[in-house]
Amino acid sequence: MKADIKVDRAKVSDATSMHQMISRFADKGEMLPRALSEIYDDIRDYFVVRKGSQVIACAALHVTWVDLAEIRSLAVDEKEQNQRIGSLLAQACLEEAKELGIPRVFCLVRKPAFFEKHGFQLIDKTELPQKVWAECYRCPKFPNCDEVALIRHL
Repeated sequence: MKADIKVDRAKVSDATSMHQMISRFADKGEMLPRALSEIYDDIRDYFVVRKGSQVIACAALHVTWVDLAEIRSLAVDEKEQNQRIGSLLAQACLEEAKELGIPRVFCLVRKPAFFEKHGFQLIDKTELPQKVWAECYRCPKFPNCDEVALIRHL
C-alpha cells in the first residue's frame, strides 16, 4: 500500500461519496444499505481512507451500549481492495473502542472471514442485546437474516 494512504475522520463533504460506495455493496446484497441522511446523522462514527481527495474506503464504529460497539459499513472501493485498507479501517475502529473504554466490539456480516482474521469470533446472534436489532426492519432480507454475528473482546 502506498504511504500516502491513511485513515482519517470522515468529513461532512465525504458523505455523498461514502453513500455511493456503501450503496454499491448494498445493491449486491453484501451490506446493509444506509440512507444519506443516516450517514450525515452518524458522520462522527465514520473513518475514511482517501486517495488524493477521493474517498476510497469507509467504516464506522457505532456505540450501542456502555460495553458494546459495532463496526458497520466497512467498504473498500472494488479497485482498491487487497491492499490492507480494510484492515487499517478495522484497526482504527478497534483503537477508538479501546480509547472509549468499550470492551467488546461486534459486527454483523455475510462474509465472516475478514473479521475472523482480525480476531473476531463467531457467536450466536441471540447473545447480542435486542437493541442491536433495531435496524433489521430496514433490511431487504428481514426477517430471513443471512448475516452472522462476530465479536472481539478488547
